[in-house]
Amino acid sequence: MRTRNNFALMLGFVLVFMIAANAASAPTLTFTFTTVNVPGALATALGGINKAGVIVGQYEDQKGVLHCFMLVGSKVTTINHPNSVSDGCTHINSAGAIVGSAKNSAGIPTGFLYQNGKFTDILGPRGATSSVAYGINDSGLIVGVYGDSTGKDHGFLLRGKTYTTLDPPGAVSTIATAINNAGNIVMYYGMGTRIEAALYNGKTYKTINVPHAANSFARDINTAGDIVYETLNSSFAHAQGALFHAGKYYTFDYPNSVATIGLGINDHSLLVGLYQAKTGGPDQGFKATY
Repeated sequence: MRTRNNFALMLGFVLVFMIAANAASAPTLTFTFTTVNVPGALATALGGINKAGVIVGQYEDQKGVLHCFMLVGSKVTTINHPNSVSDGCTHINSAGAIVGSAKNSAGIPTGFLYQNGKFTDILGPRGATSSVAYGINDSGLIVGVYGDSTGKDHGFLLRGKTYTTLDPPGAVSTIATAINNAGNIVMYYGMGTRIEAALYNGKTYKTINVPHAANSFARDINTAGDIVYETLNSSFAHAQGALFHAGKYYTFDYPNSVATIGLGINDHSLLVGLYQAKTGGPDQGFKATY
């Protein structure tokens, strides 16, 4: 899965752990899928979608360079961070503020906020050596991940100019991926030999793993508390999407795919992500209703 790996590597943080157990079947919910690709791109990943249905993500051009983009209807706008060698967008709020990260020539990622045509770097707290901005809510609160001088990754919340580090107790590494308008934050983290998901309400961390999944990556959360996930089985051979909705967990796969990853969700029962077809070829973006 070339672009899935490039997408993760561009952002700069990949947690790799030994995992055990297999994902089990979930209750039935109808998902209707549509392929969404950037015209002319080698591969496409859709990272986030706001209430108005505006999508952001990342595509790979014909030279293998990764770019951030915004999709409004059928119109694609490439958003290139100045002085970067590659970049990608991960989330967009209702006001059109976009977050993501850009790599420099040394391959170091730095988070950014793109709003009203202007980039603002999201460097992480003092001492951070790298950063990625993953999520932004309608109040402008930003979450993401930063690396410290020891090589450990930590989640963060940025409120104005103040950073708060986010690490569930016992976590080896943490990536905060999204924050909804109620201020609830989802994240995933290394815990022993597993990758687990957590929900942070500003005071306490709650484990929110997909039942029976070998590891759970919580990727996004909407206002109602619906959460979209990526899960991986014990052999890393099958990536599958999962959704927490109305108190239940559901798994989903793009039709005739070998891998499906959910990355974004909005308040109108719309999901976005990427998949790889059974016939092979590059990763492709998808939009789905549920």
